[in-house]
Amino acid sequence: MSHLIIAEHLYRYYGKLCAVDDVSFTLSKGEVLGFLGPNGAGKTTTMQMLCGNLAPSAGLITINGYDILDKPKSAKLKLGYLPDTPPLYRELTVNEFLHYCARLHRLTRGHISKAIETAKERCGLREVANRLIGNLSKGFQQRVGIAQAILHNPDVVILDEPTVGLDPIQIREIRRLIRELGQDHGVILSTHILPEVQESCTHVQIIQHGKLIFHETIEGLNRQMKTSILQIKTRRPADFNTLKAIPGVLSIEGQPENITRIHHDNTQNLSEHITETVVRLGWGLLEITEMKQSLEDVFVKLTESSRRDAS
Repeated sequence: MSHLIIAEHLYRYYGKLCAVDDVSFTLSKGEVLGFLGPNGAGKTTTMQMLCGNLAPSAGLITINGYDILDKPKSAKLKLGYLPDTPPLYRELTVNEFLHYCARLHRLTRGHISKAIETAKERCGLREVANRLIGNLSKGFQQRVGIAQAILHNPDVVILDEPTVGLDPIQIREIRRLIRELGQDHGVILSTHILPEVQESCTHVQIIQHGKLIFHETIEGLNRQMKTSILQIKTRRPADFNTLKAIPGVLSIEGQPENITRIHHDNTQNLSEHITETVVRLGWGLLEITEMKQSLEDVFVKLTESSRRDAS
């Protein structure tokens, strides 16, 4: 499979501050990549480099085979971009704005009408085509922003926080649109909304302190989330080797005051087996608690681990 985006060993310095530190990844057609990161992690800087708005201090970016520094015009023709604040002219109608954007994309006159109709159809804008953009709801304005990003049928679509400020129904509609775009394009979705990654994306990567600390398919992420934690508190210290020998137990984590955390596959219910083991061996069971991992748990665990490693 040929890659639409290849980013290799990207660095970006602001003076002595390294905002992006040796970031590498690829994006292919049919993939929707969720790009996550806390504020100040280097996410926006990376997005700006991918779009050609900011030159990397070092590294390589190609968009469908075109080096974005050597052949910026050819590379950017393959890109569609929606910033976090859509670049809309509120005094224009949807049709007028999309016609203006088509001219900016240098579509030929013979292709403009078809391109506009296709974008309106994909983004659900036909019913508001003749309305002023300034009179549309935030959800429809986001749709107009996405329409201008896909108007020229680019290979890569980059969406920065596309559902911020939308109501739940609008969010659901935009997520559905993103999944549909992912079938014909390569899509990068920047977001702080963790469930959005599970709803819309095929892959996820997390950046922290300028470094990629996690890159995985959604299936791989879900496998991580299938790990549950069973926490027990006992009068006497538990024997870790005995607990590790129980089928389904993945790892053991000791805590103060005879508290033990048992990481296990949540497809198995080990509470009864572990309770029987603790009672039979006379460790004195005081408490047993099941703790399932959420996407937020995985995110916090990864970013906190990265923060400790950096300090």
